[in-house]
Amino acid sequence: MEKKEQLVGIKSHLEMRALDERPIQEFEDESPFSPEADARKIHPMHEAQPRSFSGGSEECSIKRVCRSLKVVVFTNKLNLLMPVGPAAIVVHKLSGHNGWVFLLCLVGIVPLAERLGYATEQLAFFTGPTVGGLLNATFGNATELIISIFALKSGMIRVVQQSLLGSILSNMLLVLGCAFFSGGIVFYNKKEQVFNKANATVNSGLLLMAVMGLLFPAILHYTHTEVHFGKSELALSRFSSCIMLLAYAAYLFFQLRTQKNQYVPYNEGASQSEEILDDDEPPEISMWESLIWLAILTAWISVLSEYLVDAIKGASEAWNMPIAFISVILLPIVGNAAEHASAIIFAMKDKLDISLGVAIGSSTQISMFGIPFSVLVGWIIGRPMDLNFQLFETATLIITVLVVAILLQDGTSNYFKGLMLILCYVIVAASFFVHIDPASVGDKLPQT
Repeated sequence: MEKKEQLVGIKSHLEMRALDERPIQEFEDESPFSPEADARKIHPMHEAQPRSFSGGSEECSIKRVCRSLKVVVFTNKLNLLMPVGPAAIVVHKLSGHNGWVFLLCLVGIVPLAERLGYATEQLAFFTGPTVGGLLNATFGNATELIISIFALKSGMIRVVQQSLLGSILSNMLLVLGCAFFSGGIVFYNKKEQVFNKANATVNSGLLLMAVMGLLFPAILHYTHTEVHFGKSELALSRFSSCIMLLAYAAYLFFQLRTQKNQYVPYNEGASQSEEILDDDEPPEISMWESLIWLAILTAWISVLSEYLVDAIKGASEAWNMPIAFISVILLPIVGNAAEHASAIIFAMKDKLDISLGVAIGSSTQISMFGIPFSVLVGWIIGRPMDLNFQLFETATLIITVLVVAILLQDGTSNYFKGLMLILCYVIVAASFFVHIDPASVGDKLPQT
């Protein structure tokens, strides 16, 4: 009898423990005084129907939107310049002063380009490092490509050529130079920083191939050796553009499939890569939020780019400044603002391979994708865009690629190399300031 009472006591004790371990929410749901219990008493047939969460989901969606707006729009001080974009449109409607419209559009695009890079970085968390690097390079050049397409539609072919050329020069000389210089100053006590020489060699080879594609149409034009004058140059440009796009596609395959792990920082091997993984922060916005913000920012940049392109000629006259200088120097500096900042930050963290990927990788993409893509788009919409960038611009590109290739061949960097690249860019900028472009803005508009 005593054993039976002990068993009953143990059983009741276990039942009480099971009740104690149940969530409090279950007791609230099963309370006889709860609204759900009353509803079950009154409507027993509807006992199994799920409760509605529509109100909670709507509230959650509103909170998510507010949080996304706060993270993307209100956390960066550079976003204080965002109202400048709408101000440019207002000035255009009220006064039509092209100089102010151009300046305001130029300033208004800067925070948009930076946020575009931020949204791309957030998206890269969900795609992996290799695809993320390609996305960074692609959307990092989105501003220049959008401006080029609008200029191409307006028949401003020289502006397209010079702005794309300026983007290459800016990335290779100014962005890379500032990265080398900043990293060299921060790590002054360390003799020199190192990077993966194999990656730099591949990108240098692609840049030299792009130089070849631009050089032959120019030589054909200036030696007057065309089979059909005015037609062979354009046909060669379109054929070479297709070949360059094919080479770039092969390069992407090489990066994504053949050499997946070659873009690991070189200087400290596996320990350095583990340190980078440890330093990585979780994404601040979701993948779908990143995609939505990419679409919104790209659309707004497109709107400002249209006003910017329409005001270029008027700004040149108002400021008494050559269109070549505006196209080659001013436009690329604005378009490369986000890349410029990120390359410097990575170099100061001794992650020079990433800085090289930003600067040289972006130049490679513009030269092997952006320029040929513009040629084919011009072919589609009836604008005779070719690869003859004129003698002065082609010579500038050749010398720049050679200088950078020579400085990268030993796989090391220091502040003096960075200073040399920056000073080279100053010389290029001064040269375009005194350069009169022999071809006017509208010289290649189709005859009507």
